[in-house]
Formats: sequence, structure tokens, C-alpha cells
Amino acid sequence: MILEHVLVLSAYLFSIGIYGLITSRNMVRALMCLELILDAVNINFVTFSDFFDNRQLKGDIFSIFVIAIASITARSREKL
Repeated sequence: MILEHVLVLSAYLFSIGIYGLITSRNMVRALMCLELILDAVNINFVTFSDFFDNRQLKGDIFSIFVIAIASITARSREKL
């Protein structure tokens, strides 16, 4: 995949997340927009990890940790 296409997609997701986070009055919608922001950051981590050195998996592993922490946080919000 071309680097510019992935970065445009990530910037688009990040912008939608920021707009939704600023304008939402509903807490659930704000948390969904925060997840969109985290997804855009994960896309950037994986893309730059693959683009600069595809033998190392640092960006991939970091994005897996971010997804795991987000799912743990969502699960703890359900308990409340």
C-alpha cells in the first residue's frame, strides 16, 4: 500500500474523532470518538513500522498493547 494513502486515511479518522470528541454531548459517543482517535494512531504505528523497518515489529506490538488496554478500559466501564 502507498504510504500517502494510509496517512490520509489515518488523518481522516483522526479528524473525525477530534470533531466528534469536541462536539458530542453524549458520553458514549465521546468514547467512540476517542476510540477512533486511538485507531488512527494505531494505523500510523503499524504503517511507519512497516515503512521504515519491516523486520522489526515494534509498531505492531505497541498497537496490540494499545488495543488491549482500550478493551480492558471498555470492559471496566461496563462493570460500573
